[in-house]
Amino acid sequence: MLRSGASRAILGSVTRSSAIVPRSTFIAPAYKAQWSSPLTTLCGRRPMIAAKPLSAAFTRCQTTSQPLDKVDAKHEEKVSHEKLKATPETVSATSSVHPVLSEVATPEEEKDTDMMLGIRSDMKTILETFSLKDVPREPYLIGMAGVLPYLATSLSTVYCAWEINHAASTGSGLFMSGHTAELLLHVLEPLQIGYGAVIISFLGAIHWGLEYAGYGGYHGYRRYAIGVVAPAVAWPTILLPGEYALIAQFLAFNFLYYADARARRRGWVPPWYGVYRFVLTFVVGASIVISLIGRGQVVEDLGKLPGPADRVRALRESQVESLAKEEQARVAMAAQKEEDSE
Repeated sequence: MLRSGASRAILGSVTRSSAIVPRSTFIAPAYKAQWSSPLTTLCGRRPMIAAKPLSAAFTRCQTTSQPLDKVDAKHEEKVSHEKLKATPETVSATSSVHPVLSEVATPEEEKDTDMMLGIRSDMKTILETFSLKDVPREPYLIGMAGVLPYLATSLSTVYCAWEINHAASTGSGLFMSGHTAELLLHVLEPLQIGYGAVIISFLGAIHWGLEYAGYGGYHGYRRYAIGVVAPAVAWPTILLPGEYALIAQFLAFNFLYYADARARRRGWVPPWYGVYRFVLTFVVGASIVISLIGRGQVVEDLGKLPGPADRVRALRESQVESLAKEEQARVAMAAQKEEDSE
């Protein structure tokens, strides 16, 4: 394009005009000078009028003595010795990424927040946990059947407590009298406590079987200790009052779950055993809590039957009384014989 006559004429006119026209030419309105350029040969030798503001600005830029992009050496030297301030909080994986479909520093549209997303995620986790899909069928069915008696005694305890309160407020029970519900509650108490002691002992014995089989290696006394401590804690609870026995067994079940969880991390038990034990412990623990709540509702109206410790104490007192009576009968018989001999 620069090889044509018109383009060379334009460049020549701009150069010559910038060399001969002073800056005041474009400021003083009284100056009537006219520009001429080789372009006039193309337009009938007609002179050009004063330049427009845009052309004037272009001319001033070319006639300036100092360029606009001159480097300030002193300032550059000062800046070069300054230490940049670290701002790691503003750096992220996307801080230096240019968005494709939007501009930089343009706020993105806020997406609608699903308020139920967290709840649905939690419910999904709970359902996956309680589904026990990785547990073999046999232990799954037997384990669930094993917690049913514990759950049944807990629900029966709550029902009996409701019948006792109903009879106390209305004078009669709905399906049974208050006295019958109280007697049934006294029957359920040793059943639940005794069954809990059996389950705790069984959970401890599982580790003996795994040690015999060598699952996860042989660990000796460390694994045998779990099977020894479990029944040693479980069976003394049958001598405690009902509420204290249930609380002690609740703590024992949680301790065994903790031991089983550690065994799972160490590889002493199958991978599915940790979740399996969690579900069973949850059901049993909830049953104990339900029983404690039911008994707490009727603790003032409930007559206390003698427990195992009370029976042992009563047996000891009865033995002392029987020995005293035998001694009195022996003394009376000896005195009668002496009278008869005289």
